[in-house]
Amino acid sequence: MSETATTDWLDMLKEQTRTGEQMGTQVPEMLAKPEITLDQVKALFQALETQAEFVERLTAILEDNGYDFDIISAAERLEDKYADLAAEVAEKLKGMKAG
Repeated sequence: MSETATTDWLDMLKEQTRTGEQMGTQVPEMLAKPEITLDQVKALFQALETQAEFVERLTAILEDNGYDFDIISAAERLEDKYADLAAEVAEKLKGMKAG
């Protein structure tokens, strides 16, 4: 594995982690706004699902390339974060559809 490839995957993980941290703050704020629409919640859910799928693929790539356990673990935590956020949005969506 070349040094460039290593740096690229690690940089990608770092960038995704920063995005995940921002989403962890922004999603609850967005969901708390009374003016949020059903279409916005649907779009947010889809975006989080897409992000979760991307991080899942990234985790698999890291595993396949023999990265250290700590790096794989960080990627898995990020996967969990996106899954939790998507579940939170799904609950909001469910509530909006019922109400």
